[in-house]
Amino acid sequence: MNFPFQIPEGRELDAAGFGTNAVDYLIRVAEYPAFDTKTELESYIQAAGGEVASTMTGLQRLGLRTAYAGRFGGDYEGVIGRQSLADEGVDITFTETIAAAKTQIAFIFIDRTSGERTILWQRDKLLGYEEEDAPVEVVAKARVLHITPHDTQACIKMATVARAAGTIVSMDVDNVFEGIEELLPLVDVCLASAEFPGRLLGTVDKKEALREMNRRYGCPVVGLTLGVEGSLVLCNDTFIETPAFAIPGGCVDTTGAGDAFRTGFLYGILTGLPVEESCRAANAVAALKCRGLGARDTLPTQIEVQTMLKNV
Repeated sequence: MNFPFQIPEGRELDAAGFGTNAVDYLIRVAEYPAFDTKTELESYIQAAGGEVASTMTGLQRLGLRTAYAGRFGGDYEGVIGRQSLADEGVDITFTETIAAAKTQIAFIFIDRTSGERTILWQRDKLLGYEEEDAPVEVVAKARVLHITPHDTQACIKMATVARAAGTIVSMDVDNVFEGIEELLPLVDVCLASAEFPGRLLGTVDKKEALREMNRRYGCPVVGLTLGVEGSLVLCNDTFIETPAFAIPGGCVDTTGAGDAFRTGFLYGILTGLPVEESCRAANAVAALKCRGLGARDTLPTQIEVQTMLKNV
């Protein structure tokens, strides 16, 4: 099945990302600690993360041309975050450093046995964008604009400009933000967490929720990431259920698995894969990411993804 939209050609960038970046402190424990206890941690690392920044990193590693637009604080974490993108080859021309702000951070507890994680995060309000601040100059340079709706009014501005420029709009969403119902009709590809439809529509029936999102907002492609169950995507009134891949060596850490899924899905769109194969690529990238700690270190290369897809 082909995607129900035309991907523009001849652009400077394959994908531009606008949204969150972060520095994560990943703490591995034997099991998540009970309340009012002391638990010795097994190991910890500091690593760059954040939904959109990680997805742009993943696409760059798969051989595509990407840029990230977002704000960093004027702190040590901000230096880490910007440098991590530059080191991968992601264009950071459209980033800003807000000297008085602190870069978004997350403390992530990882259960050694399952690889599942619990996240505590904080984002400085000074990092937020208003509509008039939106870095719209990057939009027409890219074939796809990928966003998270934390700064919803700025996202609406970016998506509106994208529509006018013929740029495809993709959104990663897991929560309901003020203005989200104004943004959704501007989105071509909405890949949400499994919990999002219940928060937005009050329904737990996944297929009915995706149908309602398509009917109500007109998003041509809507989907859910389902963890070990894989993914569910609705396109052209057809549901595509794709099982998860086995993680080579077992699951070490699920941090960033959703970002990796979106990486693989956008890779499929941008390289001309049909919808079904894009879903498989998305699940493959997510599985390969879970081989190691953090959102980015084990994001795969194109060869690793192709090998998994051929062998399964």
